[in-house]
Amino acid sequence: MGILLALACLTLGLLAGAAVSFVNPAIAFALLAGLAGAAILARDARWGLFGVLTIVILLPFAAVPLNIGFSPTFLDLVTVLLVSVWLIQIATGRRQGWTSTPLDLPVLLFLGLAFFAFIIGLSFAGLTVNVLRHFVEIVLAIALYFVVTNTLRERRDLERAVKALMLLGTAAALLGIVLYIIPDDLAVRLLSALRVFKYPAGDGVLRFIEDNPALPKRAISTSVDPNVLGGLLIMVTSLTLPQGLFPGRLFRRRWIAFMAGVMALCLLLTFSRGSLLGAIVSAAFIVFAWLSRRMPALVAALATVGGAAALTLAAFGLLSVLPLTQSYAQHLLEGLMGQDRATLMRFGEYKDALSLIGRYPWFGIGFAGVPDIDLYLGVSSVYLLMAEEMGLVGLGAFLLVLAIFFASAWQRYRALPQVDPVLLGLMAAVLGALVGGIFDHYFFNLDFPHSVTLFWVFVGMTMAALTAPASEHD
Repeated sequence: MGILLALACLTLGLLAGAAVSFVNPAIAFALLAGLAGAAILARDARWGLFGVLTIVILLPFAAVPLNIGFSPTFLDLVTVLLVSVWLIQIATGRRQGWTSTPLDLPVLLFLGLAFFAFIIGLSFAGLTVNVLRHFVEIVLAIALYFVVTNTLRERRDLERAVKALMLLGTAAALLGIVLYIIPDDLAVRLLSALRVFKYPAGDGVLRFIEDNPALPKRAISTSVDPNVLGGLLIMVTSLTLPQGLFPGRLFRRRWIAFMAGVMALCLLLTFSRGSLLGAIVSAAFIVFAWLSRRMPALVAALATVGGAAALTLAAFGLLSVLPLTQSYAQHLLEGLMGQDRATLMRFGEYKDALSLIGRYPWFGIGFAGVPDIDLYLGVSSVYLLMAEEMGLVGLGAFLLVLAIFFASAWQRYRALPQVDPVLLGLMAAVLGALVGGIFDHYFFNLDFPHSVTLFWVFVGMTMAALTAPASEHD
């Protein structure tokens, strides 16, 4: 064993030296790190899941700087490797049994309809490598649901995944805040250093309200787009909040407060109004879930809505008065009244999307392109985009998945003798993402497979919380 280890170290050393000499050092070390990661993942699929989470949150758009007709992303490689290892373990008997969940059949139905819509769409537009690649990425992202539910079987594994999400979310938020407050030229240089991994570079990497540098800057971290970052922060912030409010927390309360505070601040700095609404609704849901255990559900709902409305108005009033936040309050007000350019553009997109859905209502037009010259594919809403691509039947299947998801999770939550912060945080995160998805399309968009991956990982983790062995919370 010692001789083999020495030979392995010698071989890796020779490969590293050759790669540094003949290739870009950053690429060389990234490839070597990838080989080491692949070896670790082959031993335990759970490490692959943590690798997926790390890439999704910290380097979602990173791609291998090689062209094979396209540049595969880090997420592509790790996801394919994770799914492959998981399937091989099942085929060889290393992974015994199958963890059934209430969503197994509905998710398979949704995937089947996605394939059906994809095939139908090929009659409207020709297939390209890019469309095929992105569709496969979305299918793999949804299929990760089954990997998650069958990998996180033990409560301790689920809690480790939750810890990882909280830490990674805090790291992404801290990076977003740092890049926001440092001088713009330094932020541009730092973000442009990622060009080696196919990230955008130059002055355009910074984002501003309405893409106007005269208006306030928006936080982006390494997510490229502030709304994409906002969607991520909805989920990790919602996951973190119950940890500080109820027994059974995974970190000390002061660290949880720090994490939640950093995430919330970064979310505000994205100036993403849809994400802010999603976070508010998820926070209100957490309060309602707690109150509903102590009073009738209707009374709890009324108290939650009244309290949330009062706090929101008070917060908006404070933002309107403070000199540093007046522009933020003005941005929120313009969006609420439908007066700014971004909101008006969304209204136009909604109208055009409804026209497309009216022409192709049942199974949509697929993912490849549009059949009519006066139509276009794309709208800032998960639900309208899904109806465009998969029709009302596909959207109905998705809503069926959600209905069973919340019914099952809520029933389990109510059956517990006390609040389980992990389960409650996961439910709140999915709800917040769904509310944010009313005004954004990232959780079902071929161009953002990492956001789709994150959503379905959270759905899978929620179902894992229902089927994992009982803990001290049960």
